[in-house]
Amino acid sequence: MINQLQDYNPSGVGEINGNLLGLPCDYDSANLIVFAVPWEVTVSYGAGTANGPQRILDASVQLDLFDFDHPDGWKQGIFLVEIPQEIIEKNNYYRDLAAQIIERLAQGKLLTDTPDLTPVLTEINQASQQVNQWLFTQCQVAMNQGKQVAVIGGDHSSPLGYFQALSAKYPNFGILHIDAHADLRDAYEGFEFSHASIMFNGLKLPQISKLVQVGLRDISHDEVQMIDESHGRIVAYYDPMIKQKLYGGTNWIELSREIVNHLPEYVHISFDVDGLDPKLCPNTGTPVPGGLELEQVFCLFRELVNSGRKIIGFDVCEVGDGEWDGNVGARVVYKLANLMDLSHKQ
Repeated sequence: MINQLQDYNPSGVGEINGNLLGLPCDYDSANLIVFAVPWEVTVSYGAGTANGPQRILDASVQLDLFDFDHPDGWKQGIFLVEIPQEIIEKNNYYRDLAAQIIERLAQGKLLTDTPDLTPVLTEINQASQQVNQWLFTQCQVAMNQGKQVAVIGGDHSSPLGYFQALSAKYPNFGILHIDAHADLRDAYEGFEFSHASIMFNGLKLPQISKLVQVGLRDISHDEVQMIDESHGRIVAYYDPMIKQKLYGGTNWIELSREIVNHLPEYVHISFDVDGLDPKLCPNTGTPVPGGLELEQVFCLFRELVNSGRKIIGFDVCEVGDGEWDGNVGARVVYKLANLMDLSHKQ
């Protein structure tokens, strides 16, 4: 498929052509390359997010392309690399093995009890590392060609290889993290690359100078301690505190600007949809009451762009296996694609 965007009618019917939004472009002609990582091996509550990329793809062709922030954003060319069937098959295999470990731990038993599950845990950690390496390589190849890159998970462990690729290119960047959870657990349930450990693992990269987390409301004592003892490297905006300030009359625009001011010039946005009110993402892996409205988060992202900072990448994770979830997820992906493009044009 050659780039046919110059002749494309953005008001026409979305074509089901295997690409996001039905846009008529391919890897070579697109500016933004999107990688799907259908991986949720370590999910500890609800499953289904491995189907999130497909749900987003299916819903995306129903979206109208006019974007209030960047009406011509679609012209950049957006291409979703084919969802890798091999990773789906590996996910299904290792997900069943991981469930045995999770069940054993939930029963208060040791992995070394009979049958010994420690070799299974080692195998799962190695398989997760292979997915990370695959994504790192794919992202680096695209970025070396001058492409922008984005990732759609799977669970929130999905973008680690992408963080590593960004770290190879940018000596200093921050992460703006939308989530109900801090994801700062060290090898949660023994899984080195757990969905609950993505930011713990990300912070091993010294290039990530700042982590600003927004919407947190389901968090462990150890994670709060890690935030408090990070000497400002991690800044948390807890959902109850956000609500208390808004109820007291604080302006969300002002609060958004305060949040943005913690971030360096280059910013990656890591968006776990369970940071939103669960009415928007009912089938996400670990839903939590409370959370943010979609337009509220978009307002925050606009303030990020308005500040002159550059969005160098984004990931959207934990989109559930439901039609409505895919609808919301597709809108998040398209908005971030447009705001990232806009941030580099200003």
